[in-house]
Amino acid sequence: MKTYKLAAEPRTDLGKKAAKTLRSEGKIPVVLNGGEPFELPFTGTLKPGEKIVEIENGRGVITTDLTVTNDAVRKLIYTPDIFAIELEANGEKKMAVLREVQFHPVKDNILHIDLLEVTDSKPVVMSVPVKLEGHAEGVKAGGKLTLSMKKLKVKALYTEVPERLVVNVDNLGLGKTLQVGELHFPGLELVTPKEAVVCAVQLTRAARGAAAAAAAGK
Repeated sequence: MKTYKLAAEPRTDLGKKAAKTLRSEGKIPVVLNGGEPFELPFTGTLKPGEKIVEIENGRGVITTDLTVTNDAVRKLIYTPDIFAIELEANGEKKMAVLREVQFHPVKDNILHIDLLEVTDSKPVVMSVPVKLEGHAEGVKAGGKLTLSMKKLKVKALYTEVPERLVVNVDNLGLGKTLQVGELHFPGLELVTPKEAVVCAVQLTRAARGAAAAAAAGK
């Protein structure tokens, strides 16, 4: 997986009004989640933009409110590719992945971004693009290959997550489907339900006609 370098500034002025002002300046509110849990009360020193969020059983995590520019994230958001993000903020670098992006329902501009901090020792769940390769037997027989799931969710160390999940369809016959449960990738756990259909070779009108003609000729 490629690395995307992203510089961010801490955000201390929170609330809807402050967020609206940021967007008018070509900036986007960002929250970095995923820090390691710790016992409360917290005795350390918080950096600008950081705050403590209590989770459960007297434990908490630190989340960080940040801002980035629209231009800085354009090639991160508007692409089918996935990235490990090298995030630079508060004078330090952390690794993160994109967790969620909120868009305006009408204008389609970016309203908010959620990032998830990752390490090389804790698995993360990510949606990875699917790429089909090969020439399906069913296509040779006149069928049409369709991709039902453009991405699959996997669980793995972020360093082990590939840019693409390559699926070979050579043996996929006419009218057959390929389900998630039939796929295996070394080092990855597929989180998408096993019964979900990844791709299929559909019967076309021409294929049905050829099959009917062959049956009639027997």
